[in-house]
Amino acid sequence: MEAKAFRFIRNQLVHFNRSPSIREIQMELLYRSPRSAALVVDRLISSGWLARRTDGKLRVLREVDSSVASAQTILVPLVGTVACGVPLLAEENVEAMIPVGTTLARPGHRYFLLRAKGTSMDEIIANGDLVLVRQQNFAENGELVVALIDDEATVKEFHRSGTAVVLKPRSRSPEHLPIILTRDFQIQGVVVTAISKELIGSWSHQS
Repeated sequence: MEAKAFRFIRNQLVHFNRSPSIREIQMELLYRSPRSAALVVDRLISSGWLARRTDGKLRVLREVDSSVASAQTILVPLVGTVACGVPLLAEENVEAMIPVGTTLARPGHRYFLLRAKGTSMDEIIANGDLVLVRQQNFAENGELVVALIDDEATVKEFHRSGTAVVLKPRSRSPEHLPIILTRDFQIQGVVVTAISKELIGSWSHQS
């Protein structure tokens, strides 16, 4: 648990320039009480991995070597509500830079995170989930894509038949119907995975 706690604290310091609270460490480690998390922090301090600054915040004293730091991450932009006519990855849309493991966001591609809105994909993606998207302008049949239609981003299942493209919802509700297109849309990327809003806490707040 010390190694997991150290990686969490280090990531918060490196990526967000903030020291996590004992309660945040407790939640990350799935402990029942803050005292258990505090004891782990005390052990990391006594063993020389961390230190407390005069303001009470933590700082890293030692770095783990590459054999220990198995979880490598890259920073991926979290895109908020996209205004009509504004490019999906415009600077004003980026709410935060989130560390994502390279087993998901593989090197050699560009990625972004998009907050799902609505219920048209609720069989597999809930309203408020974060969707990890690999940027590309093409897709294979059956892949989930982020498409830009009339300057609005939407997540749908992609199918091509001849000159027509069908963007299918995956919803429990019959009110959501397929969108049939021949042009006037752009594929912004392919969905890699969806991350439940129950796991991502404050990042899943609604705009």
